[in-house]
Amino acid sequence: MNDYEFGNYLTELRRKAGMTQQLLAYKLGVTDKAVSKWGNGRSKPSLKQLRKLSAIFEITIEEMLAMQERKDRMEITKIVLTGGPCAGKTTAMSWIQKEFAEKGRGYKVLFIPETATELIGGGVSPWTCGSNLDYQKCQMKLQKAKEEVFEQAAKTMDTSKVLIVCDRGMLDNKAYMTQQEFDAAMRALDTNEVEERDQYDGVFHLVTAAKGAIDAYTTAGHAARRETPEQAAALDDKLIAAWTGHPHLRVIDNSTDFEDKLRRLVAEIAALLGEPEPMEIERKYLIKYPDLQALEDKPNCDKVDIIQTYLMSPEGTEIRVRQRGQNGNYLFYRTEKRRISDVSRVETERRISQKEYLAALVEADPERKPIYKTRYLLTENNRYFEIDIFPGWKKQAIMELELKSEDEKIVMPEGITIIKEVTDDLEYSNYSMAISMPEE
Repeated sequence: MNDYEFGNYLTELRRKAGMTQQLLAYKLGVTDKAVSKWGNGRSKPSLKQLRKLSAIFEITIEEMLAMQERKDRMEITKIVLTGGPCAGKTTAMSWIQKEFAEKGRGYKVLFIPETATELIGGGVSPWTCGSNLDYQKCQMKLQKAKEEVFEQAAKTMDTSKVLIVCDRGMLDNKAYMTQQEFDAAMRALDTNEVEERDQYDGVFHLVTAAKGAIDAYTTAGHAARRETPEQAAALDDKLIAAWTGHPHLRVIDNSTDFEDKLRRLVAEIAALLGEPEPMEIERKYLIKYPDLQALEDKPNCDKVDIIQTYLMSPEGTEIRVRQRGQNGNYLFYRTEKRRISDVSRVETERRISQKEYLAALVEADPERKPIYKTRYLLTENNRYFEIDIFPGWKKQAIMELELKSEDEKIVMPEGITIIKEVTDDLEYSNYSMAISMPEE
């Protein structure tokens, strides 16, 4: 049984019962740190403690384990559909429903309504609350609770595949707050940005019609929409910046007509779900060492620290585990890549617990050293660029991006100087660099 998933289940039971970690710890006669470790998958309760838990939550041990086994067989994917005002989210929801629930793909699709619209329609808004921070804390608390309820409901459904679509997610609120307000909201909710941002499997940003399709921009029929086209475009940029740093952020622009825009969205979601197999077409460039301060000053750029360790694996396949995060907050992933051509490969990735990550390190490939790097994630020209800075390099860095087709046109970010393309140069693959770093 997966410790991380069992921890999620236990946290679900605790919250459903309206208990804090401290209260549950008191009832069990353990420390709140022990309960916290169970919740984040670092350890599991003993059989004696399971008996106490079953009594507290009024569910048998057998039922707890059976429920977990059933959930282990389920595939639940949670994504965010975000974007600037008048971007097409409402119509996109209908397309997602038809494509994944009604065309034989086998998904149960659940939609979490936009929390801001619900609150503002009910009389709760930044201009009726005591302050913007007061309102944002209320909105984020309700958003978090709604997502927990939908996830809890999904786990009880008689289906093997569930797609939960959030009409905006937790990090959307960041676009409406100062950094100080956002930090205060995170403290009030006893959480952190990395955890809230990266809990979603994918984030899909639809660009506002105010950027590239101005004739289609309107505020009619939307009680919570008050922005002028200029304000909508500025807000769109802030929303992209708020989500920059997520492992799977995709920006769907207005470079085509609206129907094709939605087709591109559906294709991106299908690729995430592996419908069909998730194909990754990658371009990699050796670039001159960038101005890091200039990158950090950009609102549409974020950075994360990564430790990447390759495991022993069969020929033609790369298996790695990764620690990814910032400011002491880290998440853990296991990734398997299988190359099928010079520029294309199949990639599968899943989040794992810290305990699973540490256990996997025992299988580390002894010929390859762990890769340490700081990754700058830059959203520019409606594309997501990853710029990796490696220890010891002072003159160069590596930049990567993903494409939907091999002949897709690329507009490079401002301030980036290409030395050469190294997509097919094995010397610059992380897999090879774990053995020997290229000289500058």
